[in-house]
Amino acid sequence: MKVDTETPNEAGKSDALKWIGVFALLAAIVAGNHLYSDMNVVWRALAGVVLFGSALGVAALTAKGKQFITFARESRMEVRKVVWPTRQEATRMTLTVLAVTVVTALVLWVIDGALVHLIGLFTGV
Repeated sequence: MKVDTETPNEAGKSDALKWIGVFALLAAIVAGNHLYSDMNVVWRALAGVVLFGSALGVAALTAKGKQFITFARESRMEVRKVVWPTRQEATRMTLTVLAVTVVTALVLWVIDGALVHLIGLFTGV
């Protein structure tokens, strides 16, 4: 197990430099795509993918990047615990929601029509 010997101040400076590197790599993608617009699009796309992957790798080394990776792993473990409905259950629930929505819409339409009629009787419009 690696022991982190950086002080919080040193870690903050290190992270700041890493984030500057990430944004520099992303800016290089944009600038390179513009400057080398006459080059074959496949090579430009490949260079963009490599630079983007490098930017992700550098970002993953920051404190926020490590927190994100931990969060993603824990989220993945939680998703594995979910009991997903069968196709039949999902279809049945979808039809139930659809039916309730239609009935609610019809009831609101009738109430709206009745209120419009009553207001028309009182105002003479």
